[in-house]
Amino acid sequence: MKKAKLLTGIALALTMGSLVACGGKETKAAGTSKVGTSAAVSASGSLDGTASTDLDTLLNLEVDNTETAMALHQKLTEAENAILTENKELWEKVFLAADKGSAMIEDGSNYGDFLLKTIEDAKGQFSEEELKTLRAGAEKIQKIEGKLTILEQKYPESGAKPDGGNTGVPAENGKPVSESSLGSFPAFEGQDLDGNAVKSSELFGGNTVTVVNFWFTSCRPCVEELSALDALNKQLAEKGGAVVGINSFTLDGDAAAIAEAKDVLAKKGASYRNLRFDTNTGAGKFAMGIYSFPTSYVVDQKGNIVGEPIVGAITEKKQAERLNQLIEQALANSKK
Repeated sequence: MKKAKLLTGIALALTMGSLVACGGKETKAAGTSKVGTSAAVSASGSLDGTASTDLDTLLNLEVDNTETAMALHQKLTEAENAILTENKELWEKVFLAADKGSAMIEDGSNYGDFLLKTIEDAKGQFSEEELKTLRAGAEKIQKIEGKLTILEQKYPESGAKPDGGNTGVPAENGKPVSESSLGSFPAFEGQDLDGNAVKSSELFGGNTVTVVNFWFTSCRPCVEELSALDALNKQLAEKGGAVVGINSFTLDGDAAAIAEAKDVLAKKGASYRNLRFDTNTGAGKFAMGIYSFPTSYVVDQKGNIVGEPIVGAITEKKQAERLNQLIEQALANSKK
């Protein structure tokens, strides 16, 4: 499944050290070389001999199966992340200058194009040398996104995590999965946005069902569903359950981000608890694997994730129906 590219999500990725790219418009590189499984993929799933290979070589590689496509996809994603992290402060200025109302870039547009436009709109904030650096980086990202699109179109599973870790999720909502297929929600010790201590064992163990909603402040669909989540929290309270939010910008305790999140929650009348924890924890790494926002997980009293995550606002009919199904399943699990 293609993921929406999040402008502010990428800004967060710079601090988290995690980036997952989505595809853009198809571009065909000339002079490509073909790579097969036996020659290109090591036991760890990486492309042999390409750890330090230049970007042009990666862009010109062609693959002939899903395994090598996944490996190449990972390498290109790492290359894109390196471009953004190499000049972190400059890119943060770009993200801050962007139109927050256009924070989410939908599938089908090249993220490099968007970055180039954003850079041009904010060029008065940069020196000529800084503009040269940013434009060069955005042009490289433009090429990477084009290659990623080709991979994802030919090998739809190429964007999945190749490490087999438990942060991966099935591609589409609505497909029944076993109770244990996604494992337990990672344990954590953190705080709510008012500074009160929170332990995952006590949180999940004290609720018959917990809906964990991942969001960020400048994500319009995220903010628009806050009132609905508050209403859901009140409904679940009657059944011994709760909704909790995790605002990605607040994870490491940034005071300004926490204040902004609290202000947005208050304006939307959302009084349910929002939590934060460090990104260097297991739960933090799990949060870094959230690629599309908003995303909600249903967790039973044993701390197990029930079914697939709900990707998209719960105000949409399909997501609401699926969420209700998972809540009922979690309630049933709690009675066992």
